[in-house]
Amino acid sequence: MKGFFSIAGLRRLRVMTWKELLQLLRDTALMVFFLYSFTGDIYVAASGVSMQLRNAALAVLDNDRSFASRELAGRFQPPYFKHAGEAASPDASLKLLDRGDAMAVLDIPPRFEERLTRGEQVPVQLQVDTTNSVLGFLASSYAAQIVGRYAGEVAMLREGLAGSGGPMIEAETRIWYNPNQYDPWFMGISELLTVVTLFSILLPAAAMVREKERGTIEQLMVTPLTPFQILFPKVIAMTLAIVAGTAIALFGVLGPVFDLPMRGSLPAFFLITALYVFTTAGLGLLAATVSRNLAQVGMLTIVILMPMLLLSGAWTPLEAMPPWMRLAAGFSPLHYYLDSAYGILLKGAGMDLLWDSVLAMGALGVTIFGVGMAWFNRQFG
Repeated sequence: MKGFFSIAGLRRLRVMTWKELLQLLRDTALMVFFLYSFTGDIYVAASGVSMQLRNAALAVLDNDRSFASRELAGRFQPPYFKHAGEAASPDASLKLLDRGDAMAVLDIPPRFEERLTRGEQVPVQLQVDTTNSVLGFLASSYAAQIVGRYAGEVAMLREGLAGSGGPMIEAETRIWYNPNQYDPWFMGISELLTVVTLFSILLPAAAMVREKERGTIEQLMVTPLTPFQILFPKVIAMTLAIVAGTAIALFGVLGPVFDLPMRGSLPAFFLITALYVFTTAGLGLLAATVSRNLAQVGMLTIVILMPMLLLSGAWTPLEAMPPWMRLAAGFSPLHYYLDSAYGILLKGAGMDLLWDSVLAMGALGVTIFGVGMAWFNRQFG
């Protein structure tokens, strides 16, 4: 760091940063991949991936064929369910599930209406194909709500409470931040954070390995540049590129196409994004020190990226993880970036609520970059 803030040191920093940006811009294949990831990939993820149940094929095994059974079966309507025909027997319903022609089978027992009229409890069976456990869980949950609502209405009619003003308990659900549960907001931001993480690791590592492949790293080491002045401009250049890509994704895709609200401070979001890129770039530099070519960098990027995604809390809540995995999640920078990004863009949170995540992210960044510097010095010092 000696002489880094001198006029000569700042001039070297500017020249080296511009050199890294020029090298990135001249790499046509990488730039095409970069631009697609921050535009097309995010659009596809936001528009094509849904976390809700849509058009689940439902077959009905109606053993009663009464008005009540038809009324219950008619409650399973689009957009959540679609009618996949009727099953003539239990064996036929199992064949529908085995062949994949139906995702669920609603089995209504005989004397369904008669037993309801007498006030008896009538079990209704829903057979669900849980080959895809997420969709199977959603189908069973939605079906339980439909049957429960129908049972409540039948009970009210039987007791003569409908419209009579009798005592009732009404559960009112209030959904904050995304009232319509609009999937593109969540999926778009999630994919954006994934793309930022990918390039935060890949670009600095690729820039360093490219120097190895071309033999220019040895030339740089015999210049007046210190190891820090060689590595840090790469991080600055890639940070500028990734922040620019993030702006393209927000203002070119998520905002105009999907009406992402962006309720919080955008300057704060971009500053936190720059800090996160610096934090994750240290992992890329670590990968570069042990890699000999770009192919090895690509493989190591996947090895680093996948645990970060799984431990971030984006797909599985931390509360659902084993204790040791929750502890490991504390060392994932993406976990803190996720909280900050969703907090700013969807909740409008400020630094008074996000300071702990930003502080943890910064501490990880300094530590990881310091380790990367130490490995670089050991290899080329």
